[in-house]
Amino acid sequence: MAKRSAAKYAIGVDYGTNSVRALLVDVASGEEIATHAYPYPSGHEGILLDPRDPNLARQDPADYIKGFFVSVGTVVQMASKRRGFDAANIIGIGVDTTGSTPIPVDKAGTPLALGKKFGKNLAAQAWLWKDHTGHAEAAQITETARRSGAPYLAKCGGTYSSEWFWSKIWHCLRSAPAVFHAAHSWVECADFVPAYLCGNTDPARLTRGICAAGHKAMYSDSWRGLPSKAFLMKLSPALADLRDRLYDQAVPADQPAGRLDAAVARKVGLAAGIPVATGAFDAHMGAVGAGIRPGTLVKIIGTSTCDMMVAKNAVDDIPGVCGIVPGSIVPGLIGLEAGQSAVGDIFNWFTRQLCPPAYADGDAHGNLTRAAERLRPGQSGLLALDWNNGNRTILVDPLLTGLLVGQTLHTTAPEVYRALVEATAFGAFTIIRRFEEYGVKVREVINCGGIADKNPFIMQVYADVCNRPMKISRSAQTCALGAAMFGAVVGGAYEDVEAAAESMTGVKSQVYRPASFAAKIYAQLYTLYRRLHDSFGGVNDAAAMGGIMKELIRIRDHARQ
Repeated sequence: MAKRSAAKYAIGVDYGTNSVRALLVDVASGEEIATHAYPYPSGHEGILLDPRDPNLARQDPADYIKGFFVSVGTVVQMASKRRGFDAANIIGIGVDTTGSTPIPVDKAGTPLALGKKFGKNLAAQAWLWKDHTGHAEAAQITETARRSGAPYLAKCGGTYSSEWFWSKIWHCLRSAPAVFHAAHSWVECADFVPAYLCGNTDPARLTRGICAAGHKAMYSDSWRGLPSKAFLMKLSPALADLRDRLYDQAVPADQPAGRLDAAVARKVGLAAGIPVATGAFDAHMGAVGAGIRPGTLVKIIGTSTCDMMVAKNAVDDIPGVCGIVPGSIVPGLIGLEAGQSAVGDIFNWFTRQLCPPAYADGDAHGNLTRAAERLRPGQSGLLALDWNNGNRTILVDPLLTGLLVGQTLHTTAPEVYRALVEATAFGAFTIIRRFEEYGVKVREVINCGGIADKNPFIMQVYADVCNRPMKISRSAQTCALGAAMFGAVVGGAYEDVEAAAESMTGVKSQVYRPASFAAKIYAQLYTLYRRLHDSFGGVNDAAAMGGIMKELIRIRDHARQ
């Protein structure tokens, strides 16, 4: 009898907004052997805030480092209790992070926040993706590029965002010049973590990923990398000087960033020299973990959402998207990113700040969900805009805010909660429409993340609003799984992530299908949503809003009969 070969494993490390999660998987099947999450201990749920500026959101890089040691060390210990498991058979590691989350570093690549001089300085921390303090700088970058005829906005939707690399760095220069001038370079979190694991944080030598570079830093091979010094000089001479201390090349995540450093390996019970994949953003690796392919839109639904697609052939520039970047999701294919700046964050805001006592006892989300689920579409007479953290796609405007229309003295908390859920669904549908308006056909939608996995009510609303089936990824940890798949590729288990996807990904048997009666009502409500969207978003004249309140009452009264 032939001896059965030992199982091989990979580890995916997923750095989210509030915690880092490690996932250890069998590379042959995608079976999830062990997982562990480490909540970031600093700030409010891992986020460093400033009560004087609601746009500020930073993180302590020390949390990233400790989070790796705790989460990965724990999954290795957990798996070691499994019969037949041998940590020596872990063949690769992949890393995903939030982004754009740039970190100011010194000449050795050490984050300034880890030193005594800047340890308590918020500007020296990691600038989390949801930091919008650079909104004025983002607007100036957009205006300068348009006025000068520079091509740099063509592949990122035509508008630069305050969530992205250059606007944050420029804002640091203006608001905290001591930190800016102390920083030798800036490194995306997605690049820093793999570099740290490999013992090579030198900014001039560490591997930079095409995902972060292409979607957030205006990098493209078509103009030889980052924006030219001449363009950056139009913004600031200091930014032009910084370009020499950044990078000239970025690579896809199927390329190794290096090999696991011996000192790091000892702390987590792994062998030194394991290949570590180049880093990428959580949503991009989540799309891989969900089995993305041409025609499939993968929605990663969490505090915010990212909507990912890939295409085989060249794609026309699409206004309002967050990037059209070759190799950023699946190497060899063109990656497209869109999304919403707040989804789960909106639901959390309502339950924390405005939930009445009748629903706040115990699980407020669960209580409100059950009550909202009993309402019929249109019954509340309410309509909301999902811009509590600005609009990412398609308007790309961080200064837009939330809105609720139609409330009366009889409006209830579940009615508002349902209207907020519906608003996020309308925002999701707007993204689908934008892709298809520019020739990128959405043939199926696969959802992943905690909300998709745990809340059937929200998924049914999304199916009804978008009037198309909503599938759910088989894995509840798609971002970490995608990272592990890249670990499997650099570890030699698969030739590419498409081959890995055949064995390691899948969807659940349950599919949320649209109900025709609900879809018809939501089609009427979506027309009103777009009038609000385009008017408050500056697309149409405010006169387009006339009659919306009375239309909502008409729909409400019909729904209640």
